[in-house]
Amino acid sequence: MRVEIKSCHLELHQGNITAQAVDAIVNAANSRLAGGGGVDGAIHRAGGPTIMEETGRLYPDGCPTGSAVITDAGNLSAKHVLHAVGPVWGGGNRGEAELLAGAYRTCLRLAARHDCQSVAFPALSTGAYRYPIDQASRVALRTTIDFLQQHAAPQLVRFVLFDAGAYGAFAAALEELVR
Repeated sequence: MRVEIKSCHLELHQGNITAQAVDAIVNAANSRLAGGGGVDGAIHRAGGPTIMEETGRLYPDGCPTGSAVITDAGNLSAKHVLHAVGPVWGGGNRGEAELLAGAYRTCLRLAARHDCQSVAFPALSTGAYRYPIDQASRVALRTTIDFLQQHAAPQLVRFVLFDAGAYGAFAAALEELVR
């Protein structure tokens, strides 16, 4: 699925984020930037140890929830990895939506600042952090659409969803938001 927003494209794909040919790949990181499972583990395995070495050197204090930091992409085909820290779901009354939007917005700002024409996102916070996919997809897409309307960059934002359920939730949310 693909929509155009201010001469930019927002796409949904089902697949492996590490295989995307984009300028920047977004990593679903933890606040210590310490590596982990899921998307984080896959990116570190595919990108090699230089990514972890760089995060440790540049960001020894980690990254706060709701924000993101940037590194080179190691062995990945992308130029950069944006390490985004989304919130752990706590029922929805602890500012989770604002924190999740902040993580997406910071990634988009970093991508634009580093001249990335294309960026691939996973569904942040929906795995081990248990953010409900239907709610997370609306926050992710609304934040991205608003950013593209205001900044007309990056040229391509691709959400790479791991399975059919996540793809379906994002597709339904996107249809709802662009009516």
